[in-house]
Formats: sequence, C-alpha cells, structure tokens
Amino acid sequence: MMTRTLTSHDLPALMTGIMATLAGIGIARFAYTPLLPAIIQEGWFTASQGAYLGAANLLGYFIGALAAHSLSERFSPRLVMAASFAGIALSFVLCAGAGGFLWFFFWRLVSGIAGAILMVVGPSLALAATPPERRTRVGGMVFTGIGFGALLSAFIVPLLLGLSLTVTWGTLGLLCIAAGLLCDWGVAHLTSPITASSVGNSSTGYAGVKVVVLLVIGAYALDAIGFVPHTVFWVDYLARENALGNQAASLQWGIFGLGALCGPFMVGVLAHRVGWQGGLMIAFAAKAAAVLLPVFSLALLSQSVSSFMVGAMIPGIVALTSGRLAELVGPTAHKKLWGQATAAFAAAQAVAGYAMSALYGAWGSYAPLFAISGLILVAGFLLVLLSRGVQQRHSSGQQSTQQSSNQGRQ
Repeated sequence: MMTRTLTSHDLPALMTGIMATLAGIGIARFAYTPLLPAIIQEGWFTASQGAYLGAANLLGYFIGALAAHSLSERFSPRLVMAASFAGIALSFVLCAGAGGFLWFFFWRLVSGIAGAILMVVGPSLALAATPPERRTRVGGMVFTGIGFGALLSAFIVPLLLGLSLTVTWGTLGLLCIAAGLLCDWGVAHLTSPITASSVGNSSTGYAGVKVVVLLVIGAYALDAIGFVPHTVFWVDYLARENALGNQAASLQWGIFGLGALCGPFMVGVLAHRVGWQGGLMIAFAAKAAAVLLPVFSLALLSQSVSSFMVGAMIPGIVALTSGRLAELVGPTAHKKLWGQATAAFAAAQAVAGYAMSALYGAWGSYAPLFAISGLILVAGFLLVLLSRGVQQRHSSGQQSTQQSSNQGRQ
C-alpha cells in the first residue's frame, strides 16, 4: 500500500531509477524494434539477419544480468552505471552507418549487457536510498522508464527516419548520453551512502517455501519467452508482413509504450485489491490473451488492445513478481533471490530470442511465434496457480502440525 506521497527528497532516487530503466530497456532494446523494418528496407541487412541482431541484445542482457552484482560489488556503482550508459550510447553512435553483420552484432550485444546492468543496479540504488514507507511507490515509479523509452522511440524514430537512418541511430545515442547525465546527477544526490554493501545480497532463509519460490521464478522465466515477439518482431510483423506500413506500425508501438508507462500504476492498484499472488495470476492471464489476439484478428482495435496490454504487463509482471517474492521470503532474502530470478529471466529470454529468430528464418512468418508465445504465457499462469495450491497445502500442513503439537502438550 502506498502510504505516503512522493516528495522532493525522492527526486534523486526517481531520477536514478527512471533514467536507468529508460536507457537499459526503453532505448537499448525497444528503440531497435521500430528501426528493424527500416534497416531491412534500406538493405543494411536481410530480415533474418535483422532478427538475429535483435536476439543479440537478449544474449547480452543475460550476460549483463549475471555480471551486474559482482561488478557493483567490486567497483563503485556510480562508475559501473556511467560505463553502462556510455556502452549503450556507443552502440548506437558506432552503428550509425551501414556496416558488417559482426560489427552490429557486437554492439547490439554490448547494449544488452549494459542494459541489464542498469536494470539491476539502478533500481537497487534507488530503493536503498528511499525510506521504507515510500519504497512501494518509488519501486513502481522507477519502472516507468521502460514506458518512457518505448514512447520516445515510437514518436521520435519515425520522425528521424524521415531524415535518414544514420541520423536516427546517432540521435538515439545522444539521448542515452543525456539520460546518463541525469542519472548521474541522481546518483550523486542520493541521501544514502552509495557503497557496494548497499546493493549486496543478504542471506536467504526460505526453505519452507522453496517449491513456491521455484514455481514463481519458473513462471517469470516463461514470461520472458512470452513477450519476445512483441518486443522484437511486432513492428516488423505489422509493417512488412501484413503490409500495414511503417506509420501504422509505429502508432502501435506508441500504444505499446503508453501501456508500458501505465503498467506499474495499474498493477499497483491491482496488488492493493487482490494481493501480489492474485495480481500475478490476473496479469499472466491478461498478457496471454493479448499476445494471442493478433493470431485471430488484426483489426485496429485488436492491434491496439494487444499493444497496450502487452506493453502494460511487461513492467507490470516484473513489479508483481518482485513483490510476490518479497512477500514469500521477506525483504532481507529478497535481494539475492531477485538477482537469481533476473538471471533466469534473461536466460529464457536469450534462448527464446535465438529460437524464434531461427523459426522465423525457417517459416518466413512471424504469426506462429505469437501463437507459441501466448501458449507459453498460459503455462506461466498455470505455474502461478500451482504455486498458490502448493502454498495453501504447506500452510495447512503447518497448521495441522501446530494443532497436533498443542494437543500433545495438553
């Protein structure tokens, strides 16, 4: 529950978290989606190569998720974040002209590594510097950077593409530099001391609910697979495969970004009404339906609902999963567990990115990928449902044991 409104003291933490998520996913990954049709049409790469370049970012995200904690322990978090912003900026600026596939692949990989580091370290610093009574609100707000980045790319990229593809890549690099400077200001003005221990792991003690935790993390990994088509192929699917054109596809990407901006606020209300567990079940069901919708209809309303709901549930399920794990294991064990969940998410996402790129190369159509992803999300919903059943049985078993113990004493 959001017990207090935000104050000016929260601004450094918000700037740190929002700019990190904006650059880490909003620009580093999502800005590539509306660029994909253009680089194919300009002849820079084939459709299959373009898909593999999108998957390179996902592979980098997995590497970055594994490295983020140790890097923030070994070096100053402020330095690690500055280097990550620089890496993302360079990945755009140095790809502003037609080049070889390996060159682009390397820099898309770098953008993924740097993006994951920002996504892990940035929100952790923001929350560590926020008083406990305001962490729920700040924790939701920091993920709005994902939506801001998607909106930014949706409206700016089409305008810049009217000038040239080179100008578009270069401008995105400059935007990353600007976001990095704002984030650095936020880090420098955080009230808590920024030390390695402030984002370090804590000891865990969740043996009693280990199965429930594993099921929730498993569902989170399936979520990573489920949204790959929308975050990598959606614009190209609409613009080229269905001949709707770049303008119509960019509009849908803007709606997607609007959803990503609203998602953290939507799930905050949802979690308050039905709890983290109930909210997670509803979010998985809604996302599965939204991903499957384009398989059955590509009417404007269907496109828009799919774009908005998938966009909203991307940061929404992140926030709900984090909250659910914290509810299960407590805030002390949560930090380490969330790092493990992020690594599992990134691994599933990277494998799915390459597998779906290969399937697209074999089938020549994106449509089956949306069907597969929707069914994967249904499986994620079932895991969350199963986790509730396991927890209920565990709680019932504990109560029975307690009652037996009490009767024995009597």
